[in-house]
Amino acid sequence: MKQNGTKRLTISYLALTAALLALFMLNIFCGSTALSPKDILSTLFGAGNNALAQKIIFGLRLPRAAMVVLLGAALSVAGYLLQTFFANPIAGPFVMGVSGGAKLAVALTMVVLLNHGLFTSSLTLISASFVGAMVAMGFVLAVSQRVKRAGVLVICGVMISYICSAVTDVVVAFAQDSNIVNLHNWSMGSFSGMTWENVLTAALIVLPCLALSFMLSKPMAAYQMGEAYAQSVGVSVRPFSVALVLLSSLLAACVTAFAGPISFVGIAVPHLVKRTLRSAKPLHVLPGCVLGGAAFCLLCDLIARSIFAPTELSVSSVTAIFGAPVVILLLVRKQRRERQHELL
Repeated sequence: MKQNGTKRLTISYLALTAALLALFMLNIFCGSTALSPKDILSTLFGAGNNALAQKIIFGLRLPRAAMVVLLGAALSVAGYLLQTFFANPIAGPFVMGVSGGAKLAVALTMVVLLNHGLFTSSLTLISASFVGAMVAMGFVLAVSQRVKRAGVLVICGVMISYICSAVTDVVVAFAQDSNIVNLHNWSMGSFSGMTWENVLTAALIVLPCLALSFMLSKPMAAYQMGEAYAQSVGVSVRPFSVALVLLSSLLAACVTAFAGPISFVGIAVPHLVKRTLRSAKPLHVLPGCVLGGAAFCLLCDLIARSIFAPTELSVSSVTAIFGAPVVILLLVRKQRRERQHELL
């Protein structure tokens, strides 16, 4: 039995890795500007002399694809951490209002600084995004102390997200500076315009957070059994809970600072990974979330920028099309289990 489980995990990880690599290459080969496979391959291997191909591949497509991998992994893991913390399968950065709070803080920061002719660095935006995410998370935590029903807590998170989005829309509408023209596209969720500097900055935030999340996999497994059980096996519940909140908020904040709010990835991917692996152990699920989140976002970004090229769709629209049905299925299954429990 254990051998079959290990075999399934190995096959699943290999399949996810293969899907990730294939989608990464598709993102390099496909785009609004037509390039021949020969030009692309020769450019990648340093044998080409096509200046346009070099500019497009190394200046646009490669940094964008690398950023999608980083941010997709961050979103998926952030969602899994929130689901573990709230013991709620519907929890996620977008649904719980964390992304909305981060989005509002970044929009306000950009408008205020740019209107005064000040420079907005990546770290400034990430810091503002983290503050916004923590404020939104603070509201959700305050509500969770008073409301024990998971459904009501999710509704409160969605309402916080709507409030933040409405205020952000007002801020964007009254932005006067010409440098904030792209703020509207960012507020809808987009991976466009990524640079290698952005990739490096995001990596310095995301990779340590992912490493720390893996280090928490053992206490996470105990925490999933309940706080009392976690304490009985030596887990310091309060510091552990703080770590989950900080890590999930920082991961979600980094994504929002660079790409805007991306919907449903943090909810859908962890559940799809658990069903694929047939395991709920954090030590198994976390690597799957990294691979699955990156592959899922690569697929959605490819569709967003290719299906109606040269017009680019909001990536959040594409993730919602794929992710929302998963959430509906989760709600139906959750309701069915509750009915069965009442009958018993």
